[in-house]
Amino acid sequence: MNETSETHRIAIAGVGAVAEMHALSIADVDGATLVAGSCRTASKGREFATEHDCDWYEDTETMLEESAPDVLIVCTPSGAHLEPTLAAADHGIDVLCEKPLEITTERIDRMMEAADEADITLGGVFQQRFKPLFQRVHDAAAADRFGSLSVANAYVPWWREDDYYDGAWQGTRELDGGGALMNQSIHGIDATQWLAGATMDLEPDENPVEEVIAYTDRLAHDDSLMEVEDTAVAICRYRDGTLGQFLGATSMYPGSLRRIQLAGREGTAEVLEDELVTWRFRDERDEDEELRERFGDESDSSGGAADPMAIDYSNHRRNVEAFLEACSSNDPYPLDATEARKAVAIIEAIYESAETGEPVRLE
Repeated sequence: MNETSETHRIAIAGVGAVAEMHALSIADVDGATLVAGSCRTASKGREFATEHDCDWYEDTETMLEESAPDVLIVCTPSGAHLEPTLAAADHGIDVLCEKPLEITTERIDRMMEAADEADITLGGVFQQRFKPLFQRVHDAAAADRFGSLSVANAYVPWWREDDYYDGAWQGTRELDGGGALMNQSIHGIDATQWLAGATMDLEPDENPVEEVIAYTDRLAHDDSLMEVEDTAVAICRYRDGTLGQFLGATSMYPGSLRRIQLAGREGTAEVLEDELVTWRFRDERDEDEELRERFGDESDSSGGAADPMAIDYSNHRRNVEAFLEACSSNDPYPLDATEARKAVAIIEAIYESAETGEPVRLE
């Protein structure tokens, strides 16, 4: 079990598939208790409450009033993150929100403003940042081991069957806010900009990506099933001149592992889901071989390449634990709303470029 410095009463808004990851994570953290979950579907809500020994509420507002949590984890559909966050802010309750923080930066800014006014902590979930392997890549980037970066790339060549979209909120503009980028590939985009940003001297609210040019399309799924893209490619320039590529797809049967690559004059790191494919630096160190041995085994996880639930919850647990520790200590949470906003801003720019056919600069 993992410990936080105080007991946290936690409620979850939206008890779909990703809420299971959070419920299991909470159970693994000593000092954290899941007290309630909200869901409009009674059978689903009661099943969740029975499985996780908590209360069920049909309405999130009522849950906040009656269960009195000190932390709300938001797991509703992506375009429905704003409302429960505003409700939690009204009650002075800290909020940890699943990715994306919201589907537009305008809605995210409203969440941030409410959190500031209520003096609550608002944080995001990007569990890839909490992988031990990615932490080591980030450390190397911050230590300038890559030298001047040349490229920072993310490839998410995934697949989703038609029934994933059929009658679901996924693939809709209103609740998904986009397709393969905003839903699936946002993890790869966030991780890559975070890793590349570690090599730059940036202000906290400054996005590492400066400009994008992109194409998006719906190529493998009928428009009766989804309104948004299942395939996207983008080229970007980072603020220090580094170049990058983003591929995001749910159109590539049978789905392959996510790949993230950082490379520069002094070294290269390449990660295939949980496997360290390349870890080579001009200044080889003793710990490098140890790292290759530890993370060099072929990944035994599909990482959600074809099945969105084919992942374990260990990184979610690390993400939840880091948030609760920040709430207990009043120290900054490393994945605060300002950080979680950056990936959404990049994807917004990609969508704008794909629509206009022109490069788009990020402010």
